[in-house]
Parts: sequence; C-alpha cells; structure tokens
Amino acid sequence: MADPSPPRRKAFDTSFFILLTIASAAAIAVAWREGPMRVIEIAAHYLGFLALLGPKILSGFFIAASIPVLVPREVMTRWVGQDSGNRGLLMASLAGALVPGGPMMIFPLAVGFRAAGATTAVLIAFVTAWSLLGINRTVIWEMSFLHIGFVLPRVLITLPFPFLAGWLGARMLK
Repeated sequence: MADPSPPRRKAFDTSFFILLTIASAAAIAVAWREGPMRVIEIAAHYLGFLALLGPKILSGFFIAASIPVLVPREVMTRWVGQDSGNRGLLMASLAGALVPGGPMMIFPLAVGFRAAGATTAVLIAFVTAWSLLGINRTVIWEMSFLHIGFVLPRVLITLPFPFLAGWLGARMLK
C-alpha cells in the first residue's frame, strides 16, 4: 500500500488542546503556589524568548519550503521515496546523523523532505538518527563533557536504531 500523505494540520488540533491543558494546569499551580504575578513574569520572559527564536524558526520554515523547489521530486523519490527501500532508510539515517542543527532546523527540514517525496518511514529514520546520533552534538557536547568510554559505547549501541525504527515504521504503515 502507498505511504499515506500526512493530513493537513489544523491550528487547533488534539495536540494543541493537550498542550493547552498541561500549560493551563501548570499556570494555575504556579499562580496558587507563587501568586499570579509570577505567572505574568514567566509569560513575559518566554514571550521575549519567542521573539529571539522567531527568526530561527522562520529560517527553518524557509529551508523546508525550499527543498521541494530546489530538489526535483524524481531525485528525492529515487533516493528516499516509496521504492527506495533499505537504501532510503540508510540514506535518511546517515543524513540525520550528519545534519547539524537543533529542532528548529531538523523538523522543518523533515517537513520539506516529506513535501519533496520522502516517505514517513524515511522521516522516522531521519529524525531518530538526529535524536540519537547527531554528530554535531556527539562531538561538541558529549565528547567535551563525557569520557570516550561512555560516548563510544553509547553511539555503537544506538547506531542501528534509526534504520530499525524506519524499517518498523514502514512495516506498520503497510
């Protein structure tokens, strides 16, 4: 069966209401414990943080929108599309491990790959590789703070997981 296209997202979907409920409960708990002014202080602080993140998020969106325009769909489909099989999962795993950046880069990039023809299974491998094997984070952060005796086994143990997660995702979607 063909990999289903993701449904169009609504601004007020189930995820939004779950997050709204959790955030509201947290705000009520802070207001009860620390007073309503503390809730206002927290909100003001994070609105400022959002203003700092805004340009980065918009840049990620632009990258995501550019991928389908710059990379021909036939190329994307050949490498990471429906018929790419294990090669597509390996390519996505490698790309996820090598692409630097945080969530503001990776998730819009994944959306752009999807729009250009990548399958859900490939996106699972890509995001899982970024989460577990991101070379940027591993070299700069882990190797700086943790002993190689921890970093190397952690990387080796998690190495097959992006491919495996994508492969399982492909099986679940059939």
